[in-house]
Amino acid sequence: MTKAKPHHDLRSERAPIDEIDAQLLRALNADARQPLSALARQVGLSAPSVAERVRRLESSGILAGFTAEIDNRALGYSLCALVRIRPLPGKLHIVERRIQDIPEIIECDRVTGDDPFLARMVVRSIEEMDTILDSLSHDAVTSTSVIKAQSVKRRLPPLR
Repeated sequence: MTKAKPHHDLRSERAPIDEIDAQLLRALNADARQPLSALARQVGLSAPSVAERVRRLESSGILAGFTAEIDNRALGYSLCALVRIRPLPGKLHIVERRIQDIPEIIECDRVTGDDPFLARMVVRSIEEMDTILDSLSHDAVTSTSVIKAQSVKRRLPPLR
């Protein structure tokens, strides 16, 4: 009888990326819309070689997608807040669905600790924020911190 191998996340067993892959990831992080020819010039390879590396980074799951950076203030959302959300007993799944249905919550993570949800919310006013938080109050306790400034913009982790 053979023992079943324990399940491992393949992403944690990946071979490390090389310096050219790291350069490509940094360049794409800075401007994901730049043409392959511009990327090729930056890393000193041909465009077909860069295209193959980008395809390999995508297929390995390292490069998970290309996104647009949206300025929420330009859309009229003058306030951004972090909201810790603690569901009342027996309400975890109800609260999770409610969070998913609130469009002003633009990100939410399940985390360890007393408050299982940490959400990022954008609103046009304090009154709008109060209305949204009040809608959760029957099923959860919230703690909110308005973001004054961003000390570190989303960035790549160290690429070794």
